[in-house]
Amino acid sequence: MDLLNRKNAFIQLGNFFNSYLDLNESEIYSSQNHELIKFHDLLLNAKHHNAWFTLEQLKHSLQSWASVLTEEHFSKWLENYEFNEVSPKKVGIIMAGNIPLVGFHDFICVSIVGHYLRIKPSSNDSLLLPFIIDFLAEKDAYFKTHIEIKKERLDDFDAVIATGSNNTSRYFDYYFRNYPSIIRKNRNSIAILEGNETPEELEKLGEDMFRYFGLGCRSVSKLYVPEDYDFKAFFEAIYAYSSLLNHHKYVNNYDYNKAVYLMSQVALLDNNFVILKEDTSLSSPIGCIFYERYKNKKKLSERLQLQNDDIQCIVSKNEIYFGDVIEFGETQQPNLWDYADNINTLAFLLKI
Repeated sequence: MDLLNRKNAFIQLGNFFNSYLDLNESEIYSSQNHELIKFHDLLLNAKHHNAWFTLEQLKHSLQSWASVLTEEHFSKWLENYEFNEVSPKKVGIIMAGNIPLVGFHDFICVSIVGHYLRIKPSSNDSLLLPFIIDFLAEKDAYFKTHIEIKKERLDDFDAVIATGSNNTSRYFDYYFRNYPSIIRKNRNSIAILEGNETPEELEKLGEDMFRYFGLGCRSVSKLYVPEDYDFKAFFEAIYAYSSLLNHHKYVNNYDYNKAVYLMSQVALLDNNFVILKEDTSLSSPIGCIFYERYKNKKKLSERLQLQNDDIQCIVSKNEIYFGDVIEFGETQQPNLWDYADNINTLAFLLKI
């Protein structure tokens, strides 16, 4: 029954997100629904607190979560797990703040299992989670008694899930070496093109590259293209995202990186809102997408398999020789059973 109550609380949260997304601003304020009004004001505050969190990006995050916080998705996700003999532990979660609610899946996993949560949110994304916790606490007492947000140092835990950069992961590895842990570091997503993609597929690829301004680990930062690939159709298809230039932080990064590359006399492809640079690295800076040409797809797959620990998602219209691929436009729509770094968080939490 406790698991059912927690699951139903999340489903009601998804319904609340949908209720909010169904209304425009004037309808929200005229609704006299104090909870919706408070939530909208909170999103506006989050937008000012972190300029990367535009209202559009925040709403996309909410839509993404609302689409999976359903009875159908929870049933499919949880059907093969047994929760009856869980001994509640104190689980610390250190959240990143690169995109809105980036640590929310870990929050859901720990809550569903029934552990205690000790949460250290990022200062870049500290406003939404307290509202969500209060909302859930009204639906089930678990969320009142089992959750604590740590403003300072994380302490008093039995296991930890920590997300950060490659640099912070080394600190996490040392600091949490005596605890059961999941330590996440930098990963990037890639797309493998074959030259026969439709304009619609390439436009959807723009969603994979530019959603959240490319700040997420599920954001495509690297393209692999055939040796004779012509980028004309690609540039035409992604022009729909030229409104990125209206965002001051994005355009500042684009201008800066372009200037650095030009001063270094680096050859670039440029459509005036994103740079394409030929580079072997998986991680590209904001306003830039790296690309690399390949001759043989099987050999490319073999090479990428050696870099598997650095890759989060692979976008392609056809299968590759290892792992799964994601359809164009779907990287920022993960399901509940899509785990970061391919580490089953739920299985980890059931074993500690």
